[in-house]
Amino acid sequence: MSEKAQEKSNYDDSGWRREKTQPSLQEVHRSLPIPKKASSLRKFMAFAGPGYLVAVGYMDPGNWATSLAGGSAFNYTLLSVILISNLMAIILQSLSAKLGIVTGRDLAQACRDHFSKPVSFVLWLLCEAAIAACDLAELIGSAIALNLLFDIPLFYGICITAFDVLIVLLLQNKGFRYIEALVISLIILITGCFIFELTMSQPDIKAVFNGFIPSSQIITDPKMLYISLGILGATVMPHNLYLHSSIVQTRKFEVSNEGKKEAIKFATIDSTVALMIALFVNAAILILAASTFYKTGHTAVASIEDAFKLLTPLLGTTLASTFFGLALLASGQNSTLTGTIAGQIVMEGFLNIKLSPWLRRLITRLIAITPALIVTYLYGAKGTTDLLILSQVILSLQLSFAVIPLVMFTSDAKKMGPFVNRGWLKVVAYIIATVIALLNAYLLWATFFN
Repeated sequence: MSEKAQEKSNYDDSGWRREKTQPSLQEVHRSLPIPKKASSLRKFMAFAGPGYLVAVGYMDPGNWATSLAGGSAFNYTLLSVILISNLMAIILQSLSAKLGIVTGRDLAQACRDHFSKPVSFVLWLLCEAAIAACDLAELIGSAIALNLLFDIPLFYGICITAFDVLIVLLLQNKGFRYIEALVISLIILITGCFIFELTMSQPDIKAVFNGFIPSSQIITDPKMLYISLGILGATVMPHNLYLHSSIVQTRKFEVSNEGKKEAIKFATIDSTVALMIALFVNAAILILAASTFYKTGHTAVASIEDAFKLLTPLLGTTLASTFFGLALLASGQNSTLTGTIAGQIVMEGFLNIKLSPWLRRLITRLIAITPALIVTYLYGAKGTTDLLILSQVILSLQLSFAVIPLVMFTSDAKKMGPFVNRGWLKVVAYIIATVIALLNAYLLWATFFN
């Protein structure tokens, strides 16, 4: 039988054009045991971890500028946008986890096994561009934090940040739990810093709660709408969908319908809890900007550097700026750790090739670090800010090319069997995919032509 005929036969029988080959993240695939006879709490703890690696992408430095701008310009009004974005993220990440658990494929492998080779290759190029853009934002964010905290020039800060690849390699060789432990520790640090910031800034609690109620002004005010779209575009990260569908497979759950059902349940709880922490961090950035900058008339604060410099005089303590910088540094380092793992998943998944982890991460780093170093050397801080904005535009452009295949695959009964999305979930998922596509298209148009 010819290769094309074989592909057609496979497609008709299982819904996949090609058969599954190597497992995702082979070096840690099914490496963490799940206790068979244990309490629900103990089982949940065994499954807990991947959600926190995913949540990192929802609080990375790319989100900070939009949240700062939204809070300083429009008080607490845009908290509702952060909440809606987070609810969309919870649904999409649950679908991503389900795809990985049920099919044994990560999203990149699923795209390769479903689409024709030319389409799959284009999707890979787009995804690589998005990961490079995300990596770029994280490198710049960490470099800005090092500059603000220790007065290290941005150029050298980017070089220092690039070496976190060595940390990933060291920890992954020891076991995937070590990476999860480091990421969770940094999330705790970020959360603690913002609890301190909110305590110092004393926000209006009633106004904060009112901010989570959507306002029609968000649609009618063009400036507010633009920043809202920026928040939406910066919140749902395409590489997280590839990442989550892979790392849920590090758990050695039973490969049966009951085992998969249990794995989906605990993976969904894990990611939902982690994303609620991400919601707190993103909301805290906006609340801090509103209660500190908007309240004092500083309504044009949109850059991280300006926020850092203003926090000390406005809140009356140097700790306010220090904790802000520490949270930014932890956020950038966390995001680069998970971004390099996502890069490995995408290249191996789309191209079906196996590279040494150190080589894959070196390639990812070089793709991101080269433009960052050139722009920083030539244009300084202003250039890195523009590059940060460009990275978010690239991410927005790629997002639909990850979301739509994910919704397609998890709504396909042949691929998912009894775990196919139910009718209401299909409708919700396609609405989310459509809204994301339309909003990001408008954001791109507004960025370039308005």
